[in-house]
Amino acid sequence: MNKRILITGGTKGIGKAVAVCMAQSGCDLVLTYASDSAAAEETAQTIAQQYPVDVLLLKADISDYQSIDTIQQWIENKNIYLDALIFNAGLTCRDSFEDLHFDDWNRVFFANVHFPVFLLQRIVKRIRPGGSIVFTGSLMGIEAHSVSLAYGVTKSSIHALVKNLVKFLAPYQLRVNAVAPGFVDTEWQKTKPAEIRKNIENKVALGRFCEPEELAGVYKILIENNYLNGEIIVVDGAYSYK
Repeated sequence: MNKRILITGGTKGIGKAVAVCMAQSGCDLVLTYASDSAAAEETAQTIAQQYPVDVLLLKADISDYQSIDTIQQWIENKNIYLDALIFNAGLTCRDSFEDLHFDDWNRVFFANVHFPVFLLQRIVKRIRPGGSIVFTGSLMGIEAHSVSLAYGVTKSSIHALVKNLVKFLAPYQLRVNAVAPGFVDTEWQKTKPAEIRKNIENKVALGRFCEPEELAGVYKILIENNYLNGEIIVVDGAYSYK
């Protein structure tokens, strides 16, 4: 029987790369997405055609509290048990400090911190002992974020959350870790002006953005290595080395 992994935000960007990587390892997938049904269907069909795995889609907006109920009920109705859970989906807000509104700040905190905590609480007993939980943190939770205060602070919170969850998940025989990516060459990053991309690349020792497939391999290691626990793995190509 194949292992089954749930990936939030698993149909685009980093989540999609992780989904493909785990499908290559023979894992069945549950992929959530917020709104783009066409892109989600395309991702699921492509993976299912290329690899002998089961790919299920679930529409669930991480900024909506009802999505916690939706995912829990869906999993229970289908009697699904997981071997790994990857919290990948996230939100940002790029308003200036002076223009930042509480509602926007709160929305980012709910999506990035509150949603995964309370979804995990609901479905933790649906994750098999020996399973793995992986969060997507960020280099911007370590380095000061120059644009989004809310994003940087929530990602710092995710890193602290991982460390604290170790104690609470040990009775369930579950490991918890996070990947903290630097700049990854996803569709969103490709839209940045060439000058901004060049400035970023000049701060990275390797001189380039990370490929999504390179990053996905780190998630795979955290899922498969049974002794990695409570770790925040930074994948930034040595950012700000000069």
